[in-house]
Amino acid sequence: MNLIIDVGNTRIKLAVFKNSKIIHNESITLDIFEIRAVELIKKYGCNKAIISSVGTVKKSQIAKISSKISLIELDSNTKVPFKNKYATPKTLGVDRLALIAAAVSKFSKKNVLIIDAGTCITYDFVNSENCYFGGAISPGINMRYKSLNAFTESLPILELSNDHYLTGNSTESCIHSGVINGVINEIDSIIYQYREKNCDLTVVLTGGDTNFLANRLKNSIFANPNFLLEGLNTILTHNL
Repeated sequence: MNLIIDVGNTRIKLAVFKNSKIIHNESITLDIFEIRAVELIKKYGCNKAIISSVGTVKKSQIAKISSKISLIELDSNTKVPFKNKYATPKTLGVDRLALIAAAVSKFSKKNVLIIDAGTCITYDFVNSENCYFGGAISPGINMRYKSLNAFTESLPILELSNDHYLTGNSTESCIHSGVINGVINEIDSIIYQYREKNCDLTVVLTGGDTNFLANRLKNSIFANPNFLLEGLNTILTHNL
């Protein structure tokens, strides 16, 4: 059994894998994650673990887990199942490493665009020869709402809404239109540009806003909210 720990900007995901299948998955807060991780190690008899962190984790928390299990801390030096052609590999987020690993594992010998719609929206491209070149980073949905409030004097801070129209008829509805339609059109446009260059392109959408965006995009995609966890398990297995 493998224990997978994904420390994001706002939440921590814990998952237990039996071979390549998730048998347990939960999302918790940072303050209790090492306690819960140890509980899962005991409950499922996990003997290997990997942690990916783009947030803040205390060394004491990692030490507590590593005292109970063989733990890999994912970084730029960790062995991965693809060729990394990124110009600055040490600055590449570990979450993106995991997504790329999932892509080459799930869609072997295919051109894949991975879109992670979370705090930020990241785009990563790996080709049919398992070569990773890079992608793009843009503000996520919630970040766009917050920025409109933070950088203006009078615009309110809003939360994601299912109700949005092209033409807003109030300040709030105009913000919803700008944020949501802006994100949808950005994603569709980038998919279109990649498909112009790669006719056999496979597109994967993942991240916290997957369910909201999946049915609103014009392009055909694979929606998988657990893609990053699967990538971490792939990297862990690759290092055994």
